[in-house]
Amino acid sequence: MRINRPRVVLLLILMFFGAVGCSPFKPKIRESPEGELPPTFSLYTSEREHPNNWWEEFGDPELNILVQEALSGSLSLKGAWARLKQARSLAVQAGSGLYPEVGLTAGGSYSRRRTEDDAGAVMRKSVKEFSLGLAGSYELDLWGKIRSEREAALLEATATLEDYNTAATTLSAEVTERWIGIISQRIQKHLLEKQLETNQTYLELIELRFQKGMVSTIDVYQQRQLVAEVKAQIPLVEAQEQLLLHELALLLGKPPRTPLKISRETMPAPQTLPATGLPADLLSNRPDVRAAGLRLRAADWQVSAARANRLPTISLSATGSFGAADLALLFQNWILSLAGNLVTALMDGNRKAAEVDRTRAVADENLILYKETVLTAIKDVENALISEKKQREHIDSLEIEIDAAGKALVEARERYLKGIDDYLPVLTQIQTVQKLERDLVQQQAVLNVYRISLYRALGGSWTMALQPDTEVPGKRETT
Repeated sequence: MRINRPRVVLLLILMFFGAVGCSPFKPKIRESPEGELPPTFSLYTSEREHPNNWWEEFGDPELNILVQEALSGSLSLKGAWARLKQARSLAVQAGSGLYPEVGLTAGGSYSRRRTEDDAGAVMRKSVKEFSLGLAGSYELDLWGKIRSEREAALLEATATLEDYNTAATTLSAEVTERWIGIISQRIQKHLLEKQLETNQTYLELIELRFQKGMVSTIDVYQQRQLVAEVKAQIPLVEAQEQLLLHELALLLGKPPRTPLKISRETMPAPQTLPATGLPADLLSNRPDVRAAGLRLRAADWQVSAARANRLPTISLSATGSFGAADLALLFQNWILSLAGNLVTALMDGNRKAAEVDRTRAVADENLILYKETVLTAIKDVENALISEKKQREHIDSLEIEIDAAGKALVEARERYLKGIDDYLPVLTQIQTVQKLERDLVQQQAVLNVYRISLYRALGGSWTMALQPDTEVPGKRETT
């Protein structure tokens, strides 16, 4: 039986390239890797849509400017973007093996030889050689190892993009929290100054009554102590305000003591709760959850690459070159060579098998991390919801307490002026009312922080519009 060798060779080449186009170790799609999720949140609401740029809900143009400045100037965000560029470059490197590597070679040599013939005559000869050629090599991706590595790198690059989105989400929340804190400190300072003025008025009244012999010295000293106590709180509030301004400047990528425009004098009141959606919505709304899911898929592709690496590899190489002793004749003489290599490991001390086990363990770890990230996201929303609900109840009770304490202060002052009681009940009620007033300002700030935490926990897609170049180079396979 006669064998047509050219056809056999052509058939083998077609089989090789057909094998290159498939991935026999392609990972299976994981169905619901996050596990069972609760159907709804404990305080599920759908009255109002979740705003995109959520910080605009506070209705302050200065805050909007601060957040935008942070998103464009933050050093931490720029660092996250640099890490994304690194991951994209690694993805390009991982996929470079799918294409032939071609290089240009060029050379020239000159040599002189001195010889003697049989008669003893000396002969000198000069030899010139020039060469110019191309060399190429290509590894046939028979089992999909290179494609699996490229897919893992592309998924890692996309996960790094989600890390950037997570950093942007965190940054916007931190800027808004610092803004709330600065307003709170300024309101407290203004309140302390008013309380100090009130206490000094009381002190003048008591000193006048003391001069008339109507009260004892203990009343004067107690009121002076209260004046000093309130006065001592003002430097602490001023210091905290400056610290928050320094932190805010750093978040904006600016040095401390940079002038920042914050002129608001009242504490913002959060609107009604936004639509929380369902816990399953966090799988697509939270960038950290998306990143964890992408890294799980990347780990699965790394397992595929490790399995494929245990099988033989075939590489092709080709060279074509021109050579001549005379530069004018360089392109008249040429040489073409083709070669193929089959490489497989007979004994490697179970190194490649151990690598498969390692990558599978990494995939298991990423599966656990993904589940933990999903549950943490649900916990964050639940914590923010219950914290805001109970904080509102606390503020309502606190306002009732302040009202009752104010009325008790009026009564105690009247009884003191009439000489029925001494000054101690008045002093006690002044301290109580003023402490409650400062506490109310602090608790209103905490309420706003809980609302910020809720927006941060719900996530969103607004970070996608931060950078015009959000596409990772290369085309991922559908998994």
